[in-house]
Amino acid sequence: MTEQQYDVVVVGSGGGAMTAAVLAAKAGLRTVVIEKTAYLGGTSAYSGGACWLPGSQVQQRAGIPDSTQGARDYLAAILEDPDAGFNAGKVEAFLTHSPELVAELESDPGLDFEWLPFSEYYDAPGRVPMGRSIQPTNVKRADLPPEVAELVRPPVERDRAGEGGRNTLSGGQSLIARLAAIFVREGGELRTNLPVTGLASDDSGRVVGVAVMSPEGPIEIDAARGVVLGSGGFEGNAAMRAEHDVPGDVAWTMAPHATNTGEPLTAAMALGAATDFHALGWFCPGLEQPDGGGSFTLGFRSGLMVDQTGRRYANECLPYDRFGRIMAQAPERIPSWFVFDSREGGRLPAIAMPEGDPAAHLEAGTWVTAETVEELAAATGLPADVLTETVARFNAFAESGVDEDFGRGEDEYDTFFAGGTGPNKALTPCDQAPFYAARFVLSDLGTKGGLVTDAAGRVLREDGSAIPGLYACGNTAASVFGSVYPGPGAPLGSAMVFASLAVRDIAGA
Repeated sequence: MTEQQYDVVVVGSGGGAMTAAVLAAKAGLRTVVIEKTAYLGGTSAYSGGACWLPGSQVQQRAGIPDSTQGARDYLAAILEDPDAGFNAGKVEAFLTHSPELVAELESDPGLDFEWLPFSEYYDAPGRVPMGRSIQPTNVKRADLPPEVAELVRPPVERDRAGEGGRNTLSGGQSLIARLAAIFVREGGELRTNLPVTGLASDDSGRVVGVAVMSPEGPIEIDAARGVVLGSGGFEGNAAMRAEHDVPGDVAWTMAPHATNTGEPLTAAMALGAATDFHALGWFCPGLEQPDGGGSFTLGFRSGLMVDQTGRRYANECLPYDRFGRIMAQAPERIPSWFVFDSREGGRLPAIAMPEGDPAAHLEAGTWVTAETVEELAAATGLPADVLTETVARFNAFAESGVDEDFGRGEDEYDTFFAGGTGPNKALTPCDQAPFYAARFVLSDLGTKGGLVTDAAGRVLREDGSAIPGLYACGNTAASVFGSVYPGPGAPLGSAMVFASLAVRDIAGA
C-alpha cells in the first residue's frame, strides 16, 4: 500500500544523500530521507569528514594556492580516460560545481567549513602543498535538534562497542548532524529502520517511488519528482563482491555492520540501469581485530609491512588506497604482518580506527610479540632467515635515509604523519626489543562500482538514455574518479556534488 506521497525520496543518509535532502527541502520540495538502519550517516559518519571540493571560498579564505584550474590539471594528470563513454563531461561538472556547492551550503548559518591540512595522494601537476580538502567545523550535541542528536551514528570505535556518541561531533559526524539539522528545520522528514526492497515505476518507465519494508509490513512511498539513491555500495554483500571480483571481505569493510548490501542498486538494475564495476573500491590496509573485523589504518610512523614470505612489497607510507591496491595484487599479501618495535610502548605506530586494546590483540593472536626478530618469525610462521634479512635491510635504509627498494620518505604524503629523527623522518629503525607483529588484511571504505550516471546525476540505461525520475550519488553510482583516489575527501566531495546536481535537475524538471 502507499503510505505517503513526497516530491523527492532520498534513499540513504550519508554525506551525498543528506546534501540532496537539504537542497531539495530548501528548494521547496517535500522531501523524505529513508534510512535502512536506526542511525543516520552510514560510513560518512565514521569518516574524518574531509571533503575534496576544489576551488571554493574556503580554500580562498585559508590562503592556499588552490583553484579550479589547478584541480583540473591535477585530475587530468592522474585519472584514466576521465571522459570515456558515459563519463563524458562528469569531471568538468564536478570541478565547475564544487565551489558553487560550497558557497550554497555555507550560505546557511547551520553549516560552515574550514581548510584541513592533509596531503593529496599523487605527486602530479596541480597538487596543492598540504592539500586542498575542507571539513565542517565541530558542533555540540546540545546545539542540535533532539531528533537529530539521537540519530547521528556514533564514531566507529564507539559504535562497534555498542556505545553512544560524544558530546562534541567532529568530522563526518558533524557533517551529517549539521545537514540533518538544516533538513529538519526546512520541514524535511527523517525515517529510519526502513530498508528499501524495490523501486516503483509507471507505465512510461518513470520511477515514481520506492518500496520499503516497515515494521508493519511492506509499503510504497511515492516520489512525484524523483528518487535519489545515496545508500552506499555493496561492500556488505559477499555474493555481490564475489560476482564483481571486489577483493577483501565483508568482515573487513569499514561500513557499519549489516549495512550497504546493495538492494537499491539491484532494484535500479532491475529497471534496466547500466552499471560499471571496474573501479572496484576505495581500499586501505586494515588492522585485523580480535573479532575478525578490520580497522582503517593510515599514517605509519615506523615499522615495516611484510607478506607471508617475510618480505616488504611496498612503501608503507603510501596513501592508503594506493597501498591497499598493491596489497590486493598478490594472495601472499593477505594477510600481511606489520612488524614494529617497542619505541612507542607497545602501541601501534600508526592511526587505526579503531586500534583496539593491545592486550586483547595479543590474547587473540592478531598481534604477537617476542624479544628477537627470529622469535617473532616463529610466532608469526614467517621464515626466520628472510624476516631477519628484511628487518636488517630496512634498518640500514633508516640509517642512510634512503629506502632503496620503495622510496619511502620521498613524497610529501610519506612524511605527513612521520616524526622520525634520522636523516629521513619517514624511516625509523626497528631495533628496540621487544618486537611486535600485527596482522593486516585488506579493508575498504566502500565499493566504488555501481550505477552509471550522467553529469546531472541521472541514472542511465545501457543505450545512454536516462531513466526518468531516478538519480544516484556516492558509492551507489560508479565513481567519477574511476579507480583513482585523488585525495582526502574525494568520496564525500564527489557524492555531495552529484547529489546537488541531481537536485538541480529535479527542481528544474
